[in-house]
Amino acid sequence: MSIRFGGLTAVEDMTFEVREGEVLSLIGPNGAGKTSAFNAITGYITPSSGTITYRGTPLAGLKSDRIAGHGVVRTFQKTSVFNGLPVLDNVLIGLHRRARQHPLAIMLGLPGVRRDEARLRDLAWEILDLVALRPRANEVAAALSYGELRLLEVAIALAAEPTLLLLDEPVSGMNPAETGAFMSLIARIRASGITILLVEHDMKMVMGVSDRVVCLNQGKIIADGPPAAIQQDPQVIRAYLGERYVRARG
Repeated sequence: MSIRFGGLTAVEDMTFEVREGEVLSLIGPNGAGKTSAFNAITGYITPSSGTITYRGTPLAGLKSDRIAGHGVVRTFQKTSVFNGLPVLDNVLIGLHRRARQHPLAIMLGLPGVRRDEARLRDLAWEILDLVALRPRANEVAAALSYGELRLLEVAIALAAEPTLLLLDEPVSGMNPAETGAFMSLIARIRASGITILLVEHDMKMVMGVSDRVVCLNQGKIIADGPPAAIQQDPQVIRAYLGERYVRARG
């Protein structure tokens, strides 16, 4: 896949796969092309060339809601929730794709509507348990701490029933305790059967949760492998710390 904006190449001939059940991290310096890749995978931009395929379905050119319907769901760098609504209601809104009742049935108040509402509410509680926000369920989102807001954003994404969850810099701005809690959440999400594609600058977190790491620099993949190998890769070290550091390191 390649992504160009006029004369600027953001991603050049990127090729990688995400294996079912793993946590794969995309890393690289600012401007390496990580978020552009995320935007293309989830339908917010169309790649200039190349293909994006998920479980045999071509995704390139599809709208983001269609891609979400195939199980590919993302979060964003900037937290986006309904601040004036309770935490539980935020998750219920995220569950709208899983509602079974026709709008006309809802307007008429048919018996099946109440059963469906109860089912969705039970699902919302399950998601809040997963992200450890049940105790805050009835508080408005605006009352949450920054770390809790990021957890709520993940809860809303989980409500869309992803099979592949893309997390864009989820622990950016978090303190160490919040980051540790989020690492535990990633483990729980993975244990539930959801594959994770992660973009993150916190290397301790990346190396702690990832099965594989792909490193980008200037729009190109320069390394792909297990965390221990990536940490020792000269090209990765050069991209982050510069040529002088690599030479000094020997």
